[in-house]
Amino acid sequence: MIYKYLTILATSFLFILTENAAAQGPSLPIIELKAGMYRIEAELADTPAARQTGLMYRTFMPTNTGMLFVFPEKAIHCFWMRNTKLPLTIAFIDDDGKIVNLSDMEPETQNNHCPRGPVRFALEMNQKWFAQRALGPGTVITGLPKR
Repeated sequence: MIYKYLTILATSFLFILTENAAAQGPSLPIIELKAGMYRIEAELADTPAARQTGLMYRTFMPTNTGMLFVFPEKAIHCFWMRNTKLPLTIAFIDDDGKIVNLSDMEPETQNNHCPRGPVRFALEMNQKWFAQRALGPGTVITGLPKR
Protein backbone atom coordinates (compact mmCIF):
# COMPACT_ATOMS: atom_id res chain seq x y z
CA MET A 1 0.00 0.00 0.00
CA ILE A 2 2.77 2.45 0.89
CA TYR A 3 4.53 1.57 -2.39
CA LYS A 4 1.41 2.72 -4.29
CA TYR A 5 1.40 6.11 -2.52
CA LEU A 6 5.14 6.61 -3.05
CA THR A 7 4.74 5.81 -6.76
CA ILE A 8 1.89 8.33 -7.09
CA LEU A 9 3.90 10.96 -5.19
CA ALA A 10 7.02 10.41 -7.32
CA THR A 11 5.01 10.52 -10.56
CA SER A 12 3.29 13.75 -9.49
CA PHE A 13 6.61 15.33 -8.56
CA LEU A 14 8.16 14.43 -11.94
CA PHE A 15 5.10 15.81 -13.75
CA ILE A 16 5.39 19.12 -11.89
CA LEU A 17 9.11 19.38 -12.66
CA THR A 18 8.52 18.62 -16.34
CA GLU A 19 5.66 21.11 -16.60
CA ASN A 20 7.73 23.85 -14.92
CA ALA A 21 10.73 23.24 -17.20
CA ALA A 22 8.52 23.33 -20.31
CA ALA A 23 6.84 26.55 -19.15
CA GLN A 24 10.21 28.24 -18.68
CA GLY A 25 11.44 27.36 -22.16
CA PRO A 26 14.58 25.85 -23.60
CA SER A 27 18.01 26.36 -22.13
CA LEU A 28 19.82 29.10 -24.07
CA PRO A 29 23.22 30.70 -23.51
CA ILE A 30 23.22 33.61 -21.05
CA ILE A 31 24.92 36.92 -21.82
CA GLU A 32 25.54 39.72 -19.32
CA LEU A 33 24.46 43.18 -20.47
CA LYS A 34 24.49 46.55 -18.75
CA ALA A 35 22.08 49.44 -19.09
CA GLY A 36 23.64 52.29 -17.17
CA MET A 37 24.21 50.94 -13.66
CA TYR A 38 21.79 48.04 -14.16
CA ARG A 39 23.00 44.49 -14.84
CA ILE A 40 20.89 42.25 -17.09
CA GLU A 41 21.18 38.50 -17.53
CA ALA A 42 19.80 37.89 -21.01
CA GLU A 43 19.15 34.61 -22.73
CA LEU A 44 20.74 34.75 -26.16
CA ALA A 45 18.35 34.08 -29.05
CA ASP A 46 20.78 34.10 -31.96
CA THR A 47 19.52 31.23 -34.08
CA PRO A 48 16.39 31.15 -36.26
CA ALA A 49 14.75 28.57 -33.96
CA ALA A 50 15.53 30.50 -30.76
CA ARG A 51 14.32 33.79 -32.30
CA GLN A 52 11.10 32.17 -33.52
CA THR A 53 10.29 30.69 -30.10
CA GLY A 54 11.48 33.63 -28.02
CA LEU A 55 9.72 33.83 -24.67
CA MET A 56 6.63 31.87 -25.78
CA TYR A 57 4.85 29.85 -23.10
CA ARG A 58 6.87 31.32 -20.23
CA THR A 59 4.88 32.11 -17.12
CA PHE A 60 7.61 33.82 -15.10
CA MET A 61 10.77 35.81 -15.71
CA PRO A 62 12.96 37.10 -12.85
CA THR A 63 13.31 40.88 -12.52
CA ASN A 64 16.71 41.56 -14.09
CA THR A 65 16.56 38.90 -16.78
CA GLY A 66 15.41 39.09 -20.36
CA MET A 67 16.02 37.79 -23.85
CA LEU A 68 18.39 39.34 -26.38
CA PHE A 69 17.49 38.68 -30.01
CA VAL A 70 20.47 38.89 -32.37
CA PHE A 71 19.92 39.01 -36.12
CA PRO A 72 22.58 38.42 -38.78
CA GLU A 73 21.76 41.70 -40.55
CA LYS A 74 20.28 45.09 -39.81
CA ALA A 75 16.63 45.30 -40.85
CA ILE A 76 13.18 46.25 -39.60
CA HIS A 77 12.67 43.16 -37.42
CA CYS A 78 9.10 43.21 -36.05
CA PHE A 79 7.82 41.20 -33.08
CA TRP A 80 4.46 39.97 -31.83
CA MET A 81 3.22 38.15 -28.75
CA ARG A 82 1.53 34.99 -30.05
CA ASN A 83 1.68 32.30 -27.33
CA THR A 84 3.56 34.69 -25.02
CA LYS A 85 2.05 34.79 -21.55
CA LEU A 86 4.13 37.61 -20.01
CA PRO A 87 3.64 41.36 -20.56
CA LEU A 88 6.94 42.60 -22.00
CA THR A 89 8.71 45.75 -23.10
CA ILE A 90 11.00 45.44 -26.10
CA ALA A 91 14.00 47.70 -26.70
CA PHE A 92 15.21 47.90 -30.29
CA ILE A 93 18.98 48.48 -30.24
CA ASP A 94 21.32 49.74 -32.96
CA ASP A 95 24.86 48.49 -33.68
CA ASP A 96 26.32 51.11 -31.30
CA GLY A 97 24.22 49.72 -28.44
CA LYS A 98 21.82 52.69 -28.34
CA ILE A 99 18.16 52.04 -27.73
CA VAL A 100 16.31 53.27 -30.82
CA ASN A 101 12.81 52.88 -29.38
CA LEU A 102 10.80 50.92 -26.83
CA SER A 103 7.43 49.25 -27.18
CA ASP A 104 5.17 47.75 -24.51
CA MET A 105 3.71 44.43 -25.66
CA GLU A 106 0.61 42.78 -24.23
CA PRO A 107 0.39 38.99 -23.78
CA GLU A 108 -1.29 36.78 -26.37
CA THR A 109 -1.63 39.52 -29.02
CA GLN A 110 -0.56 39.62 -32.64
CA ASN A 111 0.07 43.36 -32.98
CA ASN A 112 3.35 44.16 -34.73
CA HIS A 113 6.00 45.95 -32.67
CA CYS A 114 8.71 47.31 -34.95
CA PRO A 115 11.87 49.42 -34.63
CA ARG A 116 11.94 52.95 -35.99
CA GLY A 117 14.95 52.03 -38.08
CA PRO A 118 17.01 49.00 -39.08
CA VAL A 119 18.50 47.14 -36.09
CA ARG A 120 20.33 43.88 -35.35
CA PHE A 121 19.35 43.61 -31.68
CA ALA A 122 16.15 43.55 -29.64
CA LEU A 123 15.97 43.08 -25.88
CA GLU A 124 12.77 41.87 -24.22
CA MET A 125 12.34 42.54 -20.50
CA ASN A 126 9.39 42.42 -18.12
CA GLN A 127 6.97 45.20 -18.96
CA LYS A 128 7.89 48.57 -17.41
CA TRP A 129 11.42 47.40 -16.49
CA PHE A 130 12.95 50.19 -18.63
CA ALA A 131 10.43 52.85 -17.49
CA GLN A 132 10.97 52.07 -13.79
CA ARG A 133 14.68 52.76 -14.26
CA ALA A 134 14.22 55.85 -16.46
CA LEU A 135 15.93 54.11 -19.41
CA GLY A 136 14.75 55.00 -22.88
CA PRO A 137 15.82 55.92 -26.40
CA GLY A 138 19.48 56.93 -26.48
CA THR A 139 20.42 54.74 -23.48
CA VAL A 140 23.42 52.57 -24.32
CA ILE A 141 23.31 48.83 -23.68
CA THR A 142 26.80 47.39 -23.27
CA GLY A 143 27.96 43.79 -23.59
CA LEU A 144 26.25 43.11 -26.93
CA PRO A 145 27.83 40.36 -29.03
CA LYS A 146 30.25 41.45 -31.71
CA ARG A 147 29.58 40.59 -35.31
